[in-house]
Amino acid sequence: MFAYDSKILAAVSAGPQSVPDVVGIMQTIENTCDDGDGLKWFNWLYLGVTRAVLSRVSSGGFSDPAWMASLDVHFAGFYFDALRASLSGQQAPGCWQTLFSQRQQSAIARIQFAMAGINAHINHDLPLAIVATCQASATPPQHGTAHYNDYTALNSTLDDMIETAKQTLNVRLLGAVLPPVSQLENTLGAWNVAAAREAAWKNAELLWHLSDVPALSASFLDTLDGLTTVAGKTILVPV
Repeated sequence: MFAYDSKILAAVSAGPQSVPDVVGIMQTIENTCDDGDGLKWFNWLYLGVTRAVLSRVSSGGFSDPAWMASLDVHFAGFYFDALRASLSGQQAPGCWQTLFSQRQQSAIARIQFAMAGINAHINHDLPLAIVATCQASATPPQHGTAHYNDYTALNSTLDDMIETAKQTLNVRLLGAVLPPVSQLENTLGAWNVAAAREAAWKNAELLWHLSDVPALSASFLDTLDGLTTVAGKTILVPV
């Protein structure tokens, strides 16, 4: 789709082992994408979030920084996996393909691409990342635990970053200022990070209990992808 996609594919094909690895891969995507690529604006927002997580992990801002770092790496891996699949001509989750297939659409605002990526990543990927992290640490996802408290401690930081992004990215892909569009404003205004992350944690708990029933787990994930895809298509309606 873009002449430089092979460079992005090479970057996301290297599995990250640490949060600095994740930052490095995202920085490569940031440096590679031009301003007319919708992928750049989700990656820009996510890079800022990951840097904030790295800073907090490094400063001991969590009760279990190693667990939070592991969650960050698992979480980013799902984004990189989806992007790698799409760029390789394989099947990416529908919620991600909705964004990837419209990367060149100049009638879609930068903030729409950023929020469509956040939608796919939190609503679809985050429950899977929580489960993967809990499996690695042999600790089930439960409300009221130290891990849950660390997880929710990020909510205010993420809210602030998304509100800043709504102002910073209030332009079309080609640089023209967005016209007043109440529908877009209402759609973005309805987004709440804390509520989405709480739903993701609850879905992780459900997936954990469904692990012994693969058919039900797969069906649940198909439904989750379908609902997240619908939300993504709503966010990406051209303005």
